[in-house]
Amino acid sequence: MEFRLSELAARLGLTLRGDDCVVTGVGTLESAGPDDITFLADAKYAALLDTTRAAAVVVDEAHAAGVGRALVSANPYMDFARILFLFTPAQGCLEGTGVHERAFVHPGAEVDPTADIYPFAFVADGAKIGPRTRVFPGCYVGEGCVIGEDCTLYPNVSLMAGTVLGNRVMIHPGAVLGADGFGYVPTDDGRQKIPQVGRVVVEDDVEIGANTAIDRAMLDRTVIGHGTKIDNLVQIAHNCILGEHCTIVSQVGIAGSTKVGRGVIMAGQAGVADHVTIGNDAIIGPQCGVRTDVEEGRRMGGHPAMDYGTYMRNMSLAPKIPDLFKRVKALEKELAALVTKRTGEDNE
Repeated sequence: MEFRLSELAARLGLTLRGDDCVVTGVGTLESAGPDDITFLADAKYAALLDTTRAAAVVVDEAHAAGVGRALVSANPYMDFARILFLFTPAQGCLEGTGVHERAFVHPGAEVDPTADIYPFAFVADGAKIGPRTRVFPGCYVGEGCVIGEDCTLYPNVSLMAGTVLGNRVMIHPGAVLGADGFGYVPTDDGRQKIPQVGRVVVEDDVEIGANTAIDRAMLDRTVIGHGTKIDNLVQIAHNCILGEHCTIVSQVGIAGSTKVGRGVIMAGQAGVADHVTIGNDAIIGPQCGVRTDVEEGRRMGGHPAMDYGTYMRNMSLAPKIPDLFKRVKALEKELAALVTKRTGEDNE
């Protein structure tokens, strides 16, 4: 795949500085070769502009003069990401072939003629698959599932019965949507299962990482809001509601019936208790344990969760605790000696 710099500039609305040339690949400032294009997004790496072998660099105006060929951008990181899309070939070799003869599609399912169903995928009765959607090998699309336009289900994705996907949803390998929520009633004979008869609804432009699990609701819906991005190995329990444009990082666990507002960020391994409400634009730090509601815009850290500033002060003080303990013990001994001396003087 190759592009002229002038073509990239025209496509992305950027300014080309220097002579035109053809680029055939992408790379970092350090790894790029003479036929590659790279980028500078952080000024602390500007010294690498003197040594990079790249044919061209996407840079801001302040650093353009230090580059032989530059695509000048107000946001180099974002515009380089757009270039990466141009250099990224679509995965899958059967695009445009429709339903493969080795896929199973139930006669009661509806598959748009422009959708691609790869070998060994299973599409159950009553399922509906929209235009240009791709279902890779090993996928399971259960009864009554609805999948919108331009969706991608990578290998071994499972959509259990009744799961609904909006448009442009991407689900990475091994993810499971619509498995039963973890609901049981304690009895004298052990825990009795509560039937989970709700469903999972995923809105438009959501991306879900590999081996993530999103459970169906007990009665109503588990909802993933528009534009939300979910990393690998995330667990979202039954009846959770996630708002629009959330970012949920790897190994986060969200317990049942939690409500997460718009634009919330949860860092790696954060955990949220059940029936908690997290306000819009809140940030939950790594390994943070959230037990109570979080107000809009708050930044939290620690276990249990506390204001992030308090958490960071605690962390900075933690290494001093052993020395502080020794000092307190020494002071206790001095105090005990003084008390003994004073008691002796009082008894004379």
